[in-house]
Amino acid sequence: MELGIGMFGDLTFDRQTQKFQPAKQKLNEIIEQVKLADELGIDVISMGEHHREDYAVSSPEIILSALATVTKRIKLGSGVTVLSSTDPVKVYQDFATVDLISDQRVEIMAGRGSFIESFPLFGYDLKDYNSLFEEKLELLVHLNQNEVINWEGNHRAPIVDQTIYPRPERELPIWIAVGGTPESVVRAARLGLPIIFAIIGGMPKQFKPLIEFYKQQYIQFGHDPEKMQIGVHSHTFLADSQQELLENYFPYYKAQMDRIGKDRGWAPYTQMQFEGGMSPEGALFMGETNQVIDKMIATIEMFGLTRFIAHIDVGGPTHKEMMKAIELYGSKVLPEVRKVIN
Repeated sequence: MELGIGMFGDLTFDRQTQKFQPAKQKLNEIIEQVKLADELGIDVISMGEHHREDYAVSSPEIILSALATVTKRIKLGSGVTVLSSTDPVKVYQDFATVDLISDQRVEIMAGRGSFIESFPLFGYDLKDYNSLFEEKLELLVHLNQNEVINWEGNHRAPIVDQTIYPRPERELPIWIAVGGTPESVVRAARLGLPIIFAIIGGMPKQFKPLIEFYKQQYIQFGHDPEKMQIGVHSHTFLADSQQELLENYFPYYKAQMDRIGKDRGWAPYTQMQFEGGMSPEGALFMGETNQVIDKMIATIEMFGLTRFIAHIDVGGPTHKEMMKAIELYGSKVLPEVRKVIN
């Protein structure tokens, strides 16, 4: 069982100046935060990819390369690499390079992403949203399993008798991130790849049929059930009390939900929604440590997980608040969860 943290590099918004913090400041804060996570024994960091003004990280592999030089044991993964709008060959080269630097601590978490800014930015047509991901994932897996590459698809020129350099010293771990569609679940199961479900709203128990479906399909496609890996990625934050969380963190979370919701036609996010998400049945792993411990254990046992990623920077809380939340997660929550799960 692996317990990790996830970040998108959300920029802190100053309500007085009405400006986001400089990206340079955030990137250096991330390095300090992940160094702490490594020292606390947190297993994994998953770094997201976005191309918007409210996020600092557009190239996870670049920040993971920096993190490789200041950490010792924590696994370094994307979360996600938006594979549909990038070149799988370049992705493979970049992650192979970081894997060599980090002594085999790198992982690729591939997904389609929930934002669409990268498609026009890199010259892709949204009408090809599904076929791009399908084809590029197949190519990435092919690159990972073969040294000499012969490949032909519909969205790029063929590759003929090419070898990709540098060569990693192993097959790179590739996870598939899904939002909850049966088609995505079948794809991951067919390829025998680990899967991670983004559960950020509603009730986690609603995902149980999909997770059971993945388990059935994984075995039906002939893969070894002993190698099956299933994860959950959920919004998480910790404070000394729920009241402290409501007073200090909720404004950041609401602001980010409203920024995203404005583009998607959502109603303004409410404190009632936030408190509902923090309830035992809700999808927010937030509150004081005992609340989060109990919910994590219940979720891990309900699904039979092998990994939980706590997405811990939603809304861009301050560096001080992030360091405190990571400290609580690593020193208080994880030891108690591991006592029960392991």
